[in-house]
Amino acid sequence: MFSFLIVLVLVLGLNTILWTTVGGMRVVAARMRRKNAVPERLRAGGPSRDEVAILIAAHNEEVVIGNTIASLAEFGHDINVFVVSDGSTDDTAVIARAHGATVLELSPNRGKAGALVEAIKQFGIAERFEVLLLLDADTHLTADYFETGLGEFADPSVVAVAGRASTLFVPRSPTLMGRLLVAYRERVYIAMQYLFKFGMAARYANVVPIVPGFASMYRTRILADIDIAAQGLKIEDYNMTFEVHAKRLGRIAFHPHAAIALTQDPDTLFDYVKQVQRWNLGFWQTVGRHGFRMRTFWFALTLFIAELVLSSVVLILLIPGVLISTGASTLDELGLDPSGFADDVAGLLPPLALVLGVVIPDYLLSVLAAVVSKRPVYLAYGVVFPFFRIVDALLCMVALFEAVFSRSTGSWKSPSRRPARTETEQPALS
Repeated sequence: MFSFLIVLVLVLGLNTILWTTVGGMRVVAARMRRKNAVPERLRAGGPSRDEVAILIAAHNEEVVIGNTIASLAEFGHDINVFVVSDGSTDDTAVIARAHGATVLELSPNRGKAGALVEAIKQFGIAERFEVLLLLDADTHLTADYFETGLGEFADPSVVAVAGRASTLFVPRSPTLMGRLLVAYRERVYIAMQYLFKFGMAARYANVVPIVPGFASMYRTRILADIDIAAQGLKIEDYNMTFEVHAKRLGRIAFHPHAAIALTQDPDTLFDYVKQVQRWNLGFWQTVGRHGFRMRTFWFALTLFIAELVLSSVVLILLIPGVLISTGASTLDELGLDPSGFADDVAGLLPPLALVLGVVIPDYLLSVLAAVVSKRPVYLAYGVVFPFFRIVDALLCMVALFEAVFSRSTGSWKSPSRRPARTETEQPALS
């Protein structure tokens, strides 16, 4: 039982307990305000849509970019769409112009961060607009994205609104492996955003570690203070977020029911590994670049990193541990270990406790994902998700090693895309 509890805590995590509790307190406080007839700050009064510049940095995105821009047209004529085609060798720029976007073409490939810096400068975004929305070429905004997201800026202390990521399920992956990967990614989004990020965004915490670059907003007045294209980083969004905290530029807002956007996730193991490895590497590089500071954000980050590394090691060692423990139990039962060492090993690492300590808390995440996304199939998919957790743990540790011993140029290559359709029917999001 003791071994089971240890593994369960390592897998579930103190961070989960802490930030879920803080998030729960936010919910209770909001309900108490309603009960006592104290009006909440309405999600209104922020900038209007015509004060927002939508900037898409794209590299060889002809398969999806036209559909993405077309989906933005549904918001009306007060939408300002800018595209920077960063060294694209396909028809990305042509398609973007055909759909009404203002386009800047760069050559050679500068990397996403470098492309963003040049586009912000060339389009005069900081001078012309109050808010910058960074959008990926494969991302679609939900109908209430602006209504729910821009209202967060009614609070003058808010300088960034982190978009809530949700998986774009149309077009559907043609393979079972692809559907499992996409479903697993959606579960990761739900777990991280409901159990961690909502609590981290509490007013007196303000320790959100990432404003994701796929569909998030910044006040343009802080852009000059952010080193967007810092050298040696694989991705830009972690660094931009850390810059906000490091320079005390303001508060980062996040709510799981606000600023929701749908993104196309990888549906092949190769593309999944490549994308997750890129994200992990960008995280570790950013941590290395900024170091530690005596501030709340860095204390929260340190706790997260310590638990991330520990849980990754536990997951990586899980299968070898179960095999060793099972082998020791077998030797003991057959009476082939007169020294009693095998019995000691089996008692220290009970195979059933090791497995259940991972499977039970992990499956609870699948139950949460099934409820939130209204997709009961996740209850079946959840049986294999622990194996993807182990893959994630391996990628995390490999990226940590790579971040310590290598440097990145920032150049990028988009993952394989599933051809977009005109209609993107999505299930209702809770």
